[in-house]
Amino acid sequence: MLSDEDIVAALKEGRITITPTPDLSTQLGSCSLDLRLGHEFRIFNAGKMTCIDPTDPHSGKETTNEMTVKEGESFILKPNDFVLAVTQETVSLSNTLVARLEGRSSLGRLGIVVHSTASVVDPGWSGRIVLELGNLGKMPVALYPGMRICALTFEELKTPSKTPYDKKIGAKYKNQSAPVASRIGDEA
Repeated sequence: MLSDEDIVAALKEGRITITPTPDLSTQLGSCSLDLRLGHEFRIFNAGKMTCIDPTDPHSGKETTNEMTVKEGESFILKPNDFVLAVTQETVSLSNTLVARLEGRSSLGRLGIVVHSTASVVDPGWSGRIVLELGNLGKMPVALYPGMRICALTFEELKTPSKTPYDKKIGAKYKNQSAPVASRIGDEA
């Protein structure tokens, strides 16, 4: 796992690229880098369809709507709610690194989780990271675009990836810039 010193070196070498440039005085931890919440959210419309069919390529889009939260306003995440959101930062990794998405303890103590299953950011990834936000608590929580919402930890691969994400044929979320709905229906 990369330490704070290793992360700074990887940023300087271009093996990790983050845009906009993070404020290392507030976003760099001892072995992680915090990312901030973006303005875009994808919310589920529970009454629109009877169920989500993972084999239907249109099901994910038809059951969700994208919304944008204005600067200075909050998104209220209610108890037992689940939404997709996106980081402000675009992250790019070389084919020698993998990142892991982690929640922040301070938000976890409020009941907020930032990923259900998708915690690995593949070598060769480039895009904004989609967050699978849930509220496991008993009270609604206000989330503000720009707040530090998650952290990435980085690990060095033993050998460079032969097929990094940016070279994968059929990579469903390549260069995503918004909270993209599930594309599981596109799988062959």
